[in-house]
Amino acid sequence: MKKIVISGGSSGIGKSLVEAFCKAGWKVHFTYHKSERAAQELEALFVGKAKAHRLDVADREACDRFCKEVLDEEKSIDVLVNNAGITQDKPLFSMQDSDWNSVIGTNLTGVFYLTRRFVLDMLKKKKGRVINLSSISGIHGLPGQTNYSASKAGIIGFTKALAKESGPFGVTANVVAPGGVQTPMIEKLTPQAREALLQSVPLKRFCEPEEVSQVVLFLAEGAPDYLNGSVIVLDGGAG
Repeated sequence: MKKIVISGGSSGIGKSLVEAFCKAGWKVHFTYHKSERAAQELEALFVGKAKAHRLDVADREACDRFCKEVLDEEKSIDVLVNNAGITQDKPLFSMQDSDWNSVIGTNLTGVFYLTRRFVLDMLKKKKGRVINLSSISGIHGLPGQTNYSASKAGIIGFTKALAKESGPFGVTANVVAPGGVQTPMIEKLTPQAREALLQSVPLKRFCEPEEVSQVVLFLAEGAPDYLNGSVIVLDGGAG
């Protein structure tokens, strides 16, 4: 049974990822921060396949403990999916230090903490795949999201550099960058911002979480080893 770690797996895209990989026969370790009930329900739905872990990915010591716990249990993992993310949208002139630090800490620094440890394991066995969730906000930038856009753009740069470092050792790193996805996060946008985003999509609908999962599942088990350092944009053609 192949083993995968998914951060931020209790809701939205993360929940869809956990479901997709469990149904595909993987052993899934997923993290959550606050949604304990949702995490427990998901774990109970896939007994023996899904294991929930409470984790603040912005906490280095907690991440180190989590990584050790998973590797002690599984000996190694095959794929890491960095999905955990938050928003604190505000115009830059009214953005507080806490708004910036919390988003960068969760969305970008958390990727660093988890990847650093799990990639070391993959490099030792010369095999593995890292899949990072970015966003079109990290490619084009969106108003009110200087913190979020910076974090998601950082993930792209991080992944491209990692692909060059780890590729020679058989470990690939790629990015999936969705546009608007039909999750609770999209509901946080103002009606005006949500409508403007929707109108920019030729398909005239938001992406479904399951569509993101299909792409991630492909990268995890169906993609050629030569696919490395790439950004797969899933925006319905908004471009």
